[in-house]
Amino acid sequence: MTGRPGIDVPDHRGRTGLDQAGRELDRNGDVVVRDVELTSQGWHVLRRTTFDYRRRDGRWETQQRETYDRGNGAVVLPYDTARGCVLLTRQFRYPAYVNGHPDGMLVEAAAGLLDEDDPHTAVRREAAEELGVTLGPLTHVLDAYMSPGSITERLHYFAAPYTPADRTGTGGGLEEEGEDIDVLELPFDEALAMTGDGRITDAKTILLLQWAALTGPFAPAADGR
Repeated sequence: MTGRPGIDVPDHRGRTGLDQAGRELDRNGDVVVRDVELTSQGWHVLRRTTFDYRRRDGRWETQQRETYDRGNGAVVLPYDTARGCVLLTRQFRYPAYVNGHPDGMLVEAAAGLLDEDDPHTAVRREAAEELGVTLGPLTHVLDAYMSPGSITERLHYFAAPYTPADRTGTGGGLEEEGEDIDVLELPFDEALAMTGDGRITDAKTILLLQWAALTGPFAPAADGR
């Protein structure tokens, strides 16, 4: 009998047991997982889960949800308060392009999947690869689920200072992973304005820039304004 890739035998990434995710969950007594189907496994994993859910009125009903599992990630906003600027990226995003963005070229904070790293290590790795910068001390801003109706990803948000001397590489991302990234050093005020006029439409970047303006390094209390 031939095994099922990703379930009984390793798939192209060496994974097995991909249909087991969620079966052991018991933290919520109003949810009982009944079945997990592996519907697709490319680089990431799509599952269809059947579960019983107890409604607020006490009635139980059976529901199904599809979840897209791409792992967790980390994102960082490098900032230079002395010169009043931040480091961002610009790269082509096909999902945005196919869903109405004019050219698919999004301005974003540097980010990436954790893979096997912890969030702090991962975000320093991504900053070096994408921006060519060696970050200073990291400030953990928050953790957030990005699209909890269907995507499992939890994103860890950070900010970190940098100086011109910390720009030790060229950035641009990894060509072998299809990355072709422009590094943008922008005045903070301009970057913040871009979130309002549509030039920045990436949610994680908007969140970090708003944080920086409200309670972060560019907040009035932080710079004495």
